[in-house]
Amino acid sequence: MNDVTAQFVDDRQRRRLERRFGSQVTEWLAELPAIVEKLAAEWGLAIEGPAPHGRTSVVLYVRHTDDGEGVLKISPDSGLAVSEAGLLRMWESSHRVPDVWGVDAERGAVLMERIEGDTISVKGVVPPMETIGGLIAQLHAIQVSPAERMELRPLSARVQFVFEMWGREREEGPAADLVPAAMMHRGAAKARDLSIGEVDVVPLHGDLHPGNVIDGGARGLVVLDPRACLGDSAVDAVEWAVWKADSISEVERRVGVLSSVMGVDGERMMEWVRAFAPCFAISKANRGQADSFEFDLMMSLCGVSV
Repeated sequence: MNDVTAQFVDDRQRRRLERRFGSQVTEWLAELPAIVEKLAAEWGLAIEGPAPHGRTSVVLYVRHTDDGEGVLKISPDSGLAVSEAGLLRMWESSHRVPDVWGVDAERGAVLMERIEGDTISVKGVVPPMETIGGLIAQLHAIQVSPAERMELRPLSARVQFVFEMWGREREEGPAADLVPAAMMHRGAAKARDLSIGEVDVVPLHGDLHPGNVIDGGARGLVVLDPRACLGDSAVDAVEWAVWKADSISEVERRVGVLSSVMGVDGERMMEWVRAFAPCFAISKANRGQADSFEFDLMMSLCGVSV
């Protein structure tokens, strides 16, 4: 990676992109400075520097001549970028997503509003579940046209992707010795069964964790990086039920509040939590947190005595 590319992408982000897209991303990274230069010229952007990155894109802080401070996201997978822009525009009426200012489908680039503030994950404080339940309910209440609805993947496809991804993570990390494969298979089977239900079917964010929600101050909570699909509304609340929880009773309390605010069945939401618990356990184990109470909690949710 040359010095010019390194201005936009550090070694950690390069590894993330390689893990997601394979070694061919190296060639794309070599071309990235030229792509950024062309986009800046065409869209009237001043590049301010790198922003926090995700698994699928390089993110830069920019200043737009007309709209002010913005964010430029560029992905090796142009389809992902175009899809994300379309989904953000689908949720525009909720006022809970950044405004999209421009899309370059050929280069896999999206220009959008910059939301000032930290993610909930960075802040590290668990918000009231009433607040989170209200946020999710707002997202689910948007009016979606029949054409937009037909373009959304079924929840079952998202479930398959998530369990396949965490299955690979398990095999390649310390979790292989700590989280039994049978536990993953049971969780995947439970999630598949839940995903084919026809109750409370709504447009889902699909990846609504604390790292994808910004506390925008007066702007309120703003969600990022949708991986939208169509399915059971309860699933969007799962990570909030377990994040920084210290006991099953606390998880159950959160589920009670979330399900009440969202108007969904609490027992079904708890089933979703138990289905995804093996994935959370793998995440903790692979981060060297197998001796944490959070890992023990995930294993307990899977039915393992610790």
